[in-house]
Amino acid sequence: MFITFFTELKSAGIPVSLREYLTLMEALDKDLAERSVEDFYYLARLSLVKDESNLDKFDRVFGTVFKGLELMSDVPITEIPEDWLRKRAEKHLSEEEKAQIEAMGGFEKLMETLAERLKEQEKRHQGGNKWIGTAGTSPFGAYGYNPEGIRIGQKESRHRRAVKVWDKREFKDLDDTQLLGTRNIQVALKRLRNFARTGAAEELDLDHTIKATAHKGLLDIKMRPERHNAVKVLLFFDIGGSMDDHIRVCEELFSAARSEFKVMEHFYFHNCLYETVWKENRRRHTERLPTMDVLHKYPSDYKIIFVGDASMSPYEIAYPGGSVEHWNEEAGSAWMHRVTGLYNSAIWLNPVRQEHWRYTPSIQMMQELMENRMFPMTVEGLTDAMKELAR
Repeated sequence: MFITFFTELKSAGIPVSLREYLTLMEALDKDLAERSVEDFYYLARLSLVKDESNLDKFDRVFGTVFKGLELMSDVPITEIPEDWLRKRAEKHLSEEEKAQIEAMGGFEKLMETLAERLKEQEKRHQGGNKWIGTAGTSPFGAYGYNPEGIRIGQKESRHRRAVKVWDKREFKDLDDTQLLGTRNIQVALKRLRNFARTGAAEELDLDHTIKATAHKGLLDIKMRPERHNAVKVLLFFDIGGSMDDHIRVCEELFSAARSEFKVMEHFYFHNCLYETVWKENRRRHTERLPTMDVLHKYPSDYKIIFVGDASMSPYEIAYPGGSVEHWNEEAGSAWMHRVTGLYNSAIWLNPVRQEHWRYTPSIQMMQELMENRMFPMTVEGLTDAMKELAR
């Protein structure tokens, strides 16, 4: 069983080593899980998972390999909040089902019965109508049916009759194959760091304060500038058209970048970079900035990040006059060459799923212009993008 668990974790892409597996086996030999499935889950997760982006994968593998095991708890039943149970009942139970519970003595009787059966039962039970187990009609357990039931150890509600859910996946938003959210965007952006201390001395320098105080024989407080990320970033966002489907993830990326980078400027374009960009979309037709002025203003030590789906007519990239909004004197590819020629660190983030890129010619063209520095907007993709920019 444990060998299967180990191989399934590796098949799911979790980088678990033999040394970590042996550590888990040693912990089990010493009975650190104390014969509790729940304790074993946390022990295995602690021993085998080293990156939080793999926590959801681990949960899915654990649920598959050990399907059917009860996650029994030693917590006294009196610690389950009654108010919580009542609210769940109001949400999930019909009036008829509530009446059935009241006819049996109400929620107080329900919880007393659960406590008694937890004390009486000493082994796993499947089927039947009394014991806590699986596939039965007891009010307590999993994969069965009873209108007053409490679900224990079941992946999801099958009959929508459960009052309490004990097992859930808490880390599904950390899966590195999923699209981004603000929290994991910030985690990925932290990989692009170059710390420096500049500006006013506003932070206590404890080490130098101790040294100076010892040297003078009296308190001598030393201050220093706050340490911050000195990386400078230019963000270019594709806006409008097909990018309307990706507004949420772009907003989250923008928010995370604003909080992570002290020096950051942003500009908007549509489909492909041309001779002008803009700062505010509501004034895009009246207050445009020449792209050449932007390239002259910001030196080559800036990191360039393009964000767009690169989904357009190939003419918009390859030919003058190809833009759908105006007559462009030069092809979009000419402007992309200027950017990549001036800035050594430049990447493109694409919200379209990577497996779909090969079906869109313009994506392949843009990927070639970026010298294959195009990355999907997943946690894994953004992590690889930050590594590329940090070179």
